[in-house]
Amino acid sequence: MPNTNATLSLAVVGAGPVGLSLALHAARALPEARITLFDARAADQDVAGDPRTIALSLGSVQLLQRIDAWRADAAQSIVEVHVSQQPPSLGGMLSAWLGEPEVRIRAIDEAVPMLGAVLSYGAIVAPLQAVWLSACEREPQRLASRFGVPVAALKPLVNGVEVDAGIAERFDLAVIAEGGVFSDQVRKAVMHDYRQTAWVGTVTLQDARPGVAYERFTRHGPVALLPLKSGQAALVWCVKRDDDPVTELDDTQRLAVLNTLLHPEAGRVVAMSPLKSFALGLNAERTLTDGRTVRIGNAAQTLHPVAGQGLNLGMRDAFELVLALVHSADVDTVLRRLEWKRAPDRWTMIAATDFLARSFTWQLPGAGAARGLGMAALQALSPIKSALARRMMYGSR
Repeated sequence: MPNTNATLSLAVVGAGPVGLSLALHAARALPEARITLFDARAADQDVAGDPRTIALSLGSVQLLQRIDAWRADAAQSIVEVHVSQQPPSLGGMLSAWLGEPEVRIRAIDEAVPMLGAVLSYGAIVAPLQAVWLSACEREPQRLASRFGVPVAALKPLVNGVEVDAGIAERFDLAVIAEGGVFSDQVRKAVMHDYRQTAWVGTVTLQDARPGVAYERFTRHGPVALLPLKSGQAALVWCVKRDDDPVTELDDTQRLAVLNTLLHPEAGRVVAMSPLKSFALGLNAERTLTDGRTVRIGNAAQTLHPVAGQGLNLGMRDAFELVLALVHSADVDTVLRRLEWKRAPDRWTMIAATDFLARSFTWQLPGAGAARGLGMAALQALSPIKSALARRMMYGSR
């Protein structure tokens, strides 16, 4: 007999933004289900202080609002995204003819209050964890937290899965929502090392326009500025690993080089924090499900940050899974439907980010000019640009 949602037992492995969002949404949408959240970190570990910068789409913001875990005071709204390209070597005539290629996506043009928001990882996870722990206190008979308890193994069972976290427990469904970063991951079925490095940090801007996110395509890779409060911005500076212009530079030199790369409209960078680096690659499962185990977020796909969509895709994975469980009492049917329903959004985003990331490794003459022509065409074709904006905000619907 298939399990009904009234008696569903769900294990969520990973208490990051995706896992916590899934657990909270499931707790509310499936009021009779038994839900247990596992994470290796201790419950009293300070997650609020994690400074990593995250860009959330409007859709993700709305999902957090739905589960009362959105803290607007900790976020900087994105009201415009400005994408441009440094004139390539073959782009002199193109620039003279069309001007410097650029695309502007504005919230006001899409009739939305913002395109998304920027905030720290800790400002996302801490409210989610607080809301989840409060829910566990209210309903200890069906909601449980196992912090400080790493999951050692998952064993498939008939109509279920065994979760081994010191004590083996049976669940109807297990969701793995902890994925880590590309360099630390076991290689999945779809994998490509872009041989690129992302340098990340915080910069202070002079004459910056508030709420504007900038992405600049250069010959080494994309440079992005995500707006923060008080005239600061989070920097993501992607370069080729084998031709890295950042490694050997001191802070003063990095500041000078960065100012030559950015669009003049972005403002002048007057200060920069120490930069950290990490490797970039694609690492994705071909399918989300394996028996009664589901992978979502970085556990299912790790993407290049060029489009800033990795976490947003994981949030949509989580909410679509819960929605499917609400609409069907048969877990196996839910998992079959989840595969085909998530495929368009998932593989479109994987393909788009993979295409953009690989394009910086092409040695073909005129590749940069071709990209510039594409940007100019996109800016001129408002309906297509609006469709792209909606896809970035909400994914494939």
